[in-house]
Amino acid sequence: MKICIYNDNRLGLVDGDEVVDITHLMAMLPVPSWPYPRYDWLLGHFDTLRPALATLNLQENRLPLTAVCLLAPVASPGKIIGAPINYRDHIVEANADHEINHGKTYTTLDQYGLFLKANTCLAGPNIDIEYPFPERRTDHEVELGVVIGRAGRRISRENALDHVFGYCVALDMTVRGPEFPGFRKSADGFGVIGPWITTKDEVPDPNTLDLTLTVNGEVRQASNTRYLLFDVQRLVEYASAMYTLEPGDIIMTGTPAGVGPVLPGDEICATVEGLGSLRVRMAQSERK
Repeated sequence: MKICIYNDNRLGLVDGDEVVDITHLMAMLPVPSWPYPRYDWLLGHFDTLRPALATLNLQENRLPLTAVCLLAPVASPGKIIGAPINYRDHIVEANADHEINHGKTYTTLDQYGLFLKANTCLAGPNIDIEYPFPERRTDHEVELGVVIGRAGRRISRENALDHVFGYCVALDMTVRGPEFPGFRKSADGFGVIGPWITTKDEVPDPNTLDLTLTVNGEVRQASNTRYLLFDVQRLVEYASAMYTLEPGDIIMTGTPAGVGPVLPGDEICATVEGLGSLRVRMAQSERK
């Protein structure tokens, strides 16, 4: 199934080119008590809703997708985790571009580790992304997003997908510069996900998905998750060796070659096979 959040934080089930409002089912969830949880309450208790979803009348409460405003499909991620150099062709281009590497030589992901993006960077499709430092280069990076559905720490590779709720398209925006990635990639709007979460039962193998990115209709990035150096299972295993993964946590799995700067007014379209597409615009700012 495909789960979305839209308009004034309505919960929806995407069915073809329409969305079915299922917000009323939220009343079935237990009420959180103090101290309030640090994870996404809906995803943490989604199994409570599954019996009702199985008997839902999909002919009621429908709206065309074109008539709604899609928001980020995870409301409250505790963590947004990034994998900085997880495609070999991107390592090559990063080492060849001083504006990306700033004197560093990138080797392998396990030598550089993962990084965290502020959860205030979270955004959904169809936004205007502003430039935090208008005088500096800002790049696009299309990625597969992995949404955690069950908590765990030190998760084995064999059990990794048991902890995954589903997948989405992710756009990891970044300002180039010498600062740590967690700073340069955490500006408001720099963690775009959407257009919805596709549950893992609809994705037989997350490690065989095409992903593409266009700017104003021109293809900039095109690859497949089969080229991930740390595949989805390894990323879940690796991340959970350091952090407890909780429902709603998002892992951005890394971007392939073809990253590049975007200019004011540019329209970015990011697509992952079977998961949909999301579009954003760069704001008309005073970027020099």
